[in-house]
Amino acid sequence: MPADPLQTHVSLQLKHDAPLIACRFDPTGRYVFVGSQDNNVIRWELANSTKTVLAAHDSWVRSFAFTKAGDVMVTGGYDGRLIWWSTTAEQPTPIKTIDAHVGWVRALAVSPDGQFLASCGNDQKVRLWNLADGAPIRDCLGHARNVYNVAFHPDGQQLVSGDLVAEFIHWNVSTGEKVRQFKIESLSKYDGGFLADYGGPHAMTFNTDGTRLLASGITNVSNAFAGVGNPIVSEIDWTEGKEAIAHLTKANMNGVAWGLVWHPEGYVIGGLGAHAGGKLGFWKTDAKEEFHLFDIGSSLRDLALHPDGLRLATPHHDGVCRISLMAPKPA
Repeated sequence: MPADPLQTHVSLQLKHDAPLIACRFDPTGRYVFVGSQDNNVIRWELANSTKTVLAAHDSWVRSFAFTKAGDVMVTGGYDGRLIWWSTTAEQPTPIKTIDAHVGWVRALAVSPDGQFLASCGNDQKVRLWNLADGAPIRDCLGHARNVYNVAFHPDGQQLVSGDLVAEFIHWNVSTGEKVRQFKIESLSKYDGGFLADYGGPHAMTFNTDGTRLLASGITNVSNAFAGVGNPIVSEIDWTEGKEAIAHLTKANMNGVAWGLVWHPEGYVIGGLGAHAGGKLGFWKTDAKEEFHLFDIGSSLRDLALHPDGLRLATPHHDGVCRISLMAPKPA
């Protein structure tokens, strides 16, 4: 059944007793995993809402990665550690723990063939690991600021990372060498009043054929201290290394695009969070303004697409993980 964004509605609410900040479905679609501000990872089984707490990190968990079979998950925490878990164990405990970065681990990505795990963080490093056993492969060095996100190109031979000031570096996976560097001006701004840079790619992904890179965050920043600006999903021409179109909201909503999805059916979805609440934005790839904006309630901090292409997960400040269905409500 094709998804219908115009019919999007919340179909399931999963409650925890602390604010939620990140989420991912496992590749089988059986579970949704969520990071919480109490430093735990929460696993909910979607069929029956069974809740399991995974405790091992000493700080917030903002990033998840899975093996292709979905039997093993890796979490990255603001404690700088990577932890390997069984996704299906009755009560998962750490399989392996690695001190991966000095400071926050901000994002993880898995190569298309499932061989490599890429991580990035506040130590300005992009690091490659063997996903199966956690063995280090190489470091990719070149960023001068905190590295916010990382993504593999669909061909598996290219990697891209983006930092606080929206400098993007294109890496050769086989050698770790820098291929090129480009900047996307709309994704970062220097606030002269607070003497601070603010921005960076909060989420990042390629389209299916690798011709476009999506990066989301905040633009038109007028107050870095308070995070005042507009959510943006920047669609970048990968060959040119230039912004092709900036997806914004008609109402100039205040907030950040914390998460994004390039839906297999050819449109873009952004998870937009602000103090006033969260929204899901839907854009056609050639349109600046959204064709649908869904008010989802409490402020959100991430977005994930279920393997069925119909369900979206969003973690919220009110402690609820909302599962939204892009289909008509049951009669």
